[in-house]
Amino acid sequence: MSANDVYIHPFASVHPDAKLDAGVWIGPHCAIGENVTVHKNTRFDADIYVGGWTEIGTDCHFSPFCSVGTEPQDIGYKGDETWVKIGDRNIFREFTTIHRGTVKGGGLTRIGHDNYFMAYSHIAHDCRVGDHTIFLHGATLGGHVIVEDQATVGALSGVHQFCRVGRFAFIGGGSMITQDVLPFCRVAGQRPVHVLGLNAIGLRRNGFTKDRIAALKGMFKLFFFSDLNTAQAVEKIQAQFPPGEERDELIRFIQTSKRGVVKKTTEQWDPELE
Repeated sequence: MSANDVYIHPFASVHPDAKLDAGVWIGPHCAIGENVTVHKNTRFDADIYVGGWTEIGTDCHFSPFCSVGTEPQDIGYKGDETWVKIGDRNIFREFTTIHRGTVKGGGLTRIGHDNYFMAYSHIAHDCRVGDHTIFLHGATLGGHVIVEDQATVGALSGVHQFCRVGRFAFIGGGSMITQDVLPFCRVAGQRPVHVLGLNAIGLRRNGFTKDRIAALKGMFKLFFFSDLNTAQAVEKIQAQFPPGEERDELIRFIQTSKRGVVKKTTEQWDPELE
């Protein structure tokens, strides 16, 4: 096929009103619904369902048995026109599931750009996923979850409805997240989830300087390892560290949290050894 062609396998089912841009490739036994829009060079390998009101960006790749745009698992859903919108260059491995939004949740499940979803990942209704995230196999989001840019959700981990996962956060495998996870933070565990420290490796890999990482370590020590309550720790961080992107982001995240943030620490972490 040329760059301007759309390829549809003879055994695929594509509704005549679906909108397919140049370079889209649809493999055998795929089903593409009436209200679906797919942009350039996206590929569906085989046995993939895309339905509902769904828009998929350019250069995405769907492995077999993905399901996208199906009804939300919400007993209040009554067939409303709600959406899934997916950005560019996302990879969805086998059995990934993505549900569209609900009216009460804003009507939209949104995924950004350059994300990698490993097998059996699940993105529930009304979730917002940023850019450059990684979901390891079996990672699951409940409804209305926000996952910010560059975050990693570990294998077989679950994130409770309405939680937020901050930028550059790392959730260890098998965790059960019921509160917000601070940006730049590593957490893991179940009942309770523990803070393991700063995601220093991830920050270094993404170009954070030693000075920026050292400042974040200092803020984390005040927030997690002092005898101060949350409000007092925030005041001390504001007093001891000058305004800046990371400081302001942490404070804003804490102050806007509705479920509270994961704060219980483990003695296994010595912040000086990061």
